[in-house]
Amino acid sequence: MTTTPMRIVHCVRSPIGGIFRHIRDLAICQSEAGHDVGIVCDSSTGSAFDNQLLEEVKPKLSLGLARFPMKRQLTIQDLTATVSLYRHIRDLKPDILHGHGAKGGAYARLIGTVLRLRGQKTARVYCPHGGSLHYDPNRFEGRVYHLLERLLGRMTDGLIFVSDYEAAAYESKVGLPRARSRIVYNGLTADEFQPVSPNHDAADFLYIGMLRDLKGPDLFIEAIYNIRLKTGTAPKAHIVGEGPDEERYRNMVKKLGLEGAITFHGALPAREAFKLARTVVVPSRAEAMPYIILETVAAERPLIATRVGGIPEIFGRYSNRLVAPGHIGKLTTAMEEALADPAQMAQQAKSLRSCLAETFSVDLMNDRITTLYQEIQGIAPTDSSSSARVESVSAASHVQTVLARSSNQ
Repeated sequence: MTTTPMRIVHCVRSPIGGIFRHIRDLAICQSEAGHDVGIVCDSSTGSAFDNQLLEEVKPKLSLGLARFPMKRQLTIQDLTATVSLYRHIRDLKPDILHGHGAKGGAYARLIGTVLRLRGQKTARVYCPHGGSLHYDPNRFEGRVYHLLERLLGRMTDGLIFVSDYEAAAYESKVGLPRARSRIVYNGLTADEFQPVSPNHDAADFLYIGMLRDLKGPDLFIEAIYNIRLKTGTAPKAHIVGEGPDEERYRNMVKKLGLEGAITFHGALPAREAFKLARTVVVPSRAEAMPYIILETVAAERPLIATRVGGIPEIFGRYSNRLVAPGHIGKLTTAMEEALADPAQMAQQAKSLRSCLAETFSVDLMNDRITTLYQEIQGIAPTDSSSSARVESVSAASHVQTVLARSSNQ
């Protein structure tokens, strides 16, 4: 089937971490396929490391990179931001307006709806990337965000979920999707499946990710402290990343007397950070489909991770190795076992990597998302009788087939 060029604009609040990795990879693939692509994001977020990644993708963006102030929480300033964003996006005349995360998704769907009312045929596509789906539906904040998601669901033409878990969370907290939906796993490039070896002076453990409680760096620090209490010696560790709670974690390390054991770094490329330690620890309290898990597994690095979000879908038949989220005792035990038997950890890393490549491919990710765009626009073959629910179930069935095939290898 010949690809019809499209004008695609990706909208995201925070251009950092896994969510921006997803957008960057997608934008590059779409640009190389002949589409005109642009990115709109927050101007107040991002370190020098993040800004460098933005600059690297900029030459691929024929519709440009535009940055506007966007607050994380709902504020009165959202009205001003929406007007500025609308004027910019209107002039780009997008065929596809793809919102990522709760705030990016809200902007994209509201602006896309106004454009449609003014005669532009703009398709409104949304990928939560966890976002508002992480909120507890029994708490006031969660009820507010999920109500907003239900309202915005009426302004949505396509939904993309990065894991079965995310699709199920949307259905249980927001409701059955009204729009055509599809489960599309995050993907890696072929180069990322090359193993990474640790440095000769590598530490015992590495935490890499955002420095905020949702990702669990406080649990990582506490587990290091618990091991020292038991053995009298704290294992060596590195913390790689940036985030709003960094100062609090530094103070925590100082208070626990772990300054000689734990070293903080800023943000680093994942494969460079992997060389710093023998075992990677991802103690997240919530996730959707984290890139850092995929990158660690593809690099064949020993990994300790929690049973949250889409992580069990990555681990497949090895999901029994995952640790209960927020359980400091079980996390400490898993880290002690890694110290006691590094050979077993290395063997587990090898076996897990062997069944990852066919499911988590950047080319497959791009193909499934781009064909969804085309189906929404009516420029690709589609079964008109298929509902959004059927599409979602088909994707879930594909995942189960892949996992079943892997378990028989």
